[in-house]
Amino acid sequence: MLKIYNTLAREKQTFVPIVAGKVSMYVCGMTVYDFCHLGHARVMVVFDMVNRWLRALGFDVTYVRNITDIDDKIIKRANENGEDIGALTQRFIDAMDEDSAQLGVLRPDIEPRATAHIDGMIKMITALIERGHAYHADNGDVFYAVNSFANYGKLSGKSLEDLRAGERVEVDSFKRDPMDFVLWKSAKPGEPSWDSPWGKGRPGWHIECSVMGECHLGEHFDIHGGGQDLQFPHHENEIAQSEAAHDRTFVNYWMHNGFVRVDDEKMSKSLGNFFTIRDVLKKYDAEVVRFFILRAHYRSPLNYSDKHLDDAKQALSRLYTALRGADVLAKVDQSAASYQAFKDAMNDDFNTPEALAVLFELANTFNKTKDLSVAQQLKGLANILGLLERNSETFMQAGSASDLDASAIEAQIAARSEAKKAKNFAEADRIRQELLSQGVVLEDTAQGTIWRSN
Repeated sequence: MLKIYNTLAREKQTFVPIVAGKVSMYVCGMTVYDFCHLGHARVMVVFDMVNRWLRALGFDVTYVRNITDIDDKIIKRANENGEDIGALTQRFIDAMDEDSAQLGVLRPDIEPRATAHIDGMIKMITALIERGHAYHADNGDVFYAVNSFANYGKLSGKSLEDLRAGERVEVDSFKRDPMDFVLWKSAKPGEPSWDSPWGKGRPGWHIECSVMGECHLGEHFDIHGGGQDLQFPHHENEIAQSEAAHDRTFVNYWMHNGFVRVDDEKMSKSLGNFFTIRDVLKKYDAEVVRFFILRAHYRSPLNYSDKHLDDAKQALSRLYTALRGADVLAKVDQSAASYQAFKDAMNDDFNTPEALAVLFELANTFNKTKDLSVAQQLKGLANILGLLERNSETFMQAGSASDLDASAIEAQIAARSEAKKAKNFAEADRIRQELLSQGVVLEDTAQGTIWRSN
């Protein structure tokens, strides 16, 4: 049975879907005003892994990951650039799609945009006002009254008293309580706005996800995921909004992936250790980055460094090297002990480190036995995680620092072979060293000379 660590319950729980055989899952996506960074990469890959495993178990999954395309940061960036907001957001949506595709992330079933759900947001805000959970302030904004929701803080474990005492909350004289948060912002000059019962304005961030989740998955759904940084206040506020509007449970299982750190420090632009996905992919193969993310349990901190990426590259290369020369199709034998071990690991709150250990055991077995059914199993189980989907040669030769293309490298290999036949070993060594200096490693095998990138 699949067990998921539920942040709300603070324990692993057996997963029981609302509708037998079906899974409804919502993940908070990106605010599209810049290129995606490593933190975004982790969210993408982690919940892609969750989506893949749920489907591998036979569930009919509806996976929704939203796009926030209206927000303070977006407006600020568009103004700085002198750029139309729609053009800005579309540009970074396209970039996000390119980055996620490189990381082997399958497209979610539904990718709603906040700006397409304004009517739904107005409807939910209206319901919250009518139920006494929200109020229209004198400055034109609409605020959620946190005092009105008895269970506020149940996800994060924070009490309103502690929050008021310990959090730095910007004083807003229009709020009834300093912890109240905005649902609708009144229009300001030069900002996009929509008509509403409270005048022209735009939605607050938290209401966007409540409405998009409800629109596509219903008032009550199975799984809500996102980065640990969203647990409070974003997800806490989502619960407060949705449950106050409908008087019912919003989500059964809350999942949060851990932070990304860089050389054991929190990633931030101010520290100068901020990396976009594109920055990293200039140096490392995308599958190496995916493997690096999956190598850590999704709830644990992920420490990024060149050393860790280099190590991930070596580890993934071991798997591809085992399959080198074995031209097999992926095939999962569910009766095999390796499948049961893999399944047990994945069903234990998506324990990918243990699942990957099964892959390395299979690689070792295949190296010893050359049993093609083992290679099929290795490839099949790896494919479930979005790994080992390429030909071994393609992977080994990817990311070469050489300015030479493959045909030029092969020509050099042929020239070296001729030199060796002529017993001109000095020339053969010269060619090897020249290629090595360009990031190309030659390996002499019984079947001839092959090459890989360094």
